[in-house]
Formats: sequence, structure tokens, C-alpha cells
Amino acid sequence: MNPQFQITNSITEDLSRIDQAKGFLDATKLSEEWLGEMERRALVREAHYTTHIEGSQLTLEQAERLLQGEKLPDVDPEDERELRNWIDAFEFVKQYVVGGAPITERMVLEIHRRLVTGVRGGSASPGQYREKQNYVINNRTKKVVYTPPPANEVPGLMASLVEWMNTPSAIHPVLKSGVAQFQLVHIHPFRDGNGRTSRLLFTLCMYRAGYDFKRMFTISEFYDRDRQAFYNAIQGVRDSNMDLTGWLEYFARGLATQLVEVKERGQRVIQTDLLAQRHTLSDRQKRVIGFLFEKQTLLFSDLADAFADIPRRTLQRDLKTLVDLGLLVTSGATSSLRYSLKKPMQ
Repeated sequence: MNPQFQITNSITEDLSRIDQAKGFLDATKLSEEWLGEMERRALVREAHYTTHIEGSQLTLEQAERLLQGEKLPDVDPEDERELRNWIDAFEFVKQYVVGGAPITERMVLEIHRRLVTGVRGGSASPGQYREKQNYVINNRTKKVVYTPPPANEVPGLMASLVEWMNTPSAIHPVLKSGVAQFQLVHIHPFRDGNGRTSRLLFTLCMYRAGYDFKRMFTISEFYDRDRQAFYNAIQGVRDSNMDLTGWLEYFARGLATQLVEVKERGQRVIQTDLLAQRHTLSDRQKRVIGFLFEKQTLLFSDLADAFADIPRRTLQRDLKTLVDLGLLVTSGATSSLRYSLKKPMQ
């Protein structure tokens, strides 16, 4: 396997942004509480968006509630199983990283098995390479847009991919992960579930190379914002005689975009901690400030929903305290009172 691509100015700039975000997160001392919360939220978002790309109709809010243990009778059971399958496969990937073992075909097959058992693709031999020709169909036009390699070539192509991933090279780890993601999609080794498997393979490659960013990033959110751009970037490689440059430009831009957001979130956490120390805020008040750093402005009813574990009267007292301290400002009528961070926050 010998991937072809050029390091363009765009790729160089985005790799610089990615490495800056990595440096910030590696050097920043965030509390275990905040690290755990940010990792949890990233996990929920990635689980939601990676399955949403493949057809799940769950909203992000529903995904959040389901993974918190709520029962939602109005959701499609298959969508819920697909969400939980992704969590299970991700936990497997995490264990693989901790163990430090090399990437193997068996590991890729196990990721696929965990992802598709009992859901979309569940009837398509979970954990086994396809034995028949498959096709990539345009959902809108129903036309074939890509014919993957014949089934009898899949084992050899996957063996070559795995060997390449385990072989040290001068390629930047981020780009190597992006190439691996594309190659698995291009080989299309499974009857279904190739996209989900490829995105977890990318995550595994990043983590093993030390680019886990404290497990606080989600690449699928970027893909899902404009799915057509995502599909076009993949198809563009095939239209360019397998030159990966365009895909890697898109891929690096997406990862850089997501990591800039993670960095900004980390900076807000630091601000929250400083404010908490300066004003001797309680843990509850600190949570409210941190939440408003994310949401900017919210109705009391929104805050009450977000902090359902806090009694409403207690939450009202905390909000009044934060207003009296000059950290929050209010606007609107009593019945629709909005709370916002005071600008600038110092």
C-alpha cells in the first residue's frame, strides 16, 4: 500500500492548528470532574453523530437521555441499539489502546461485530468480511456511485492496510489516521457498517499515536453538518485517480475545526475554575456558570431542565447569588426571565 497525496498549504495550516490544540490540552491542568464531564459529552456526541450519518433518527437530546439511563418509548428500538452498540465498540477500542497491542484484522472484525450485531447491518455477517460484491448507492438518485473491489480481493487488501498502519513512517499521525479511514471505506470490506467501522478505526489510530486530545473531540459531528461535502470528499479521491490530497484537506480541516472548539471549551473551563476560586462558588454554582459558558443565554426553565437534580428553589437561590455577585445578568419579563454571563467575564 502506497497512498498518494501532497502536503498543501491548507493541510499544513490545519495540522498546525491541530498540534496547537494538542499542546494546549496536554499542558492544561483541568480538574478530573471537568475532564470526565467533557469526555462524557464528547462520547455522547460522537455516538449520536456517527449513527446519525448512517440513518439513525435520534436527536442529540434523545441520545443524551438514553445514555443517561432514561427509557424513551417513542424512539425506534433499532436506533437505540445502534447507539449502544457504538458505545460498546468504543469501549473495546479504548481497552485496545491501553493494552498497546498492534492493530490486527481480528480487532477490526471485532469492532464491526460489536457495531452491527442486532441493528442495521446485523443480517450482514457481523465480524466477517463480505463474500459478495456490494455497491455504494446515492440515496437520492438510487444510482451506483461506487463499486468496491471484488469480495475475493478484500482479505488481501485488508491485510495490506493493517500492515501499513502498523509500519512506522514519516507521515504525520493525523494524516495516517485519515488515510486509514478512507482506505477502509474504499475497500468496503463489509456488507454494511463500513462507515461506522472506518470512523472508529480512525479514532483507534489517533489514540495509539498519542493524539487522543483527552478524548474530548468528535469528528463525526463535522461530517454530519454537511454530509454531501463528506461524501464528495471521499468520492473525489476516486475521481482524481486515487490522489488523497483533497480528502486529507477536508479531513484535516474538519479535525482542526472540532479541536479548536475543544480548545475553546477547555479555556472556558479554566475561566470557570478561576471564577469559582475568586468568588468561592459552590459546586452547584460552578456547574451553572460552566453551563452558561457553553449556552450563553438560557431561560430559567431551560436551566431547570438541565439541572433536574437540583431543586428549583435551590437553583433560583444560586442564580440570584450569581446575579448579586455580578457574574450573571438577567433580561426579559419575570415569566420569561433569561440568564446570561456578564460580559466581559473577568
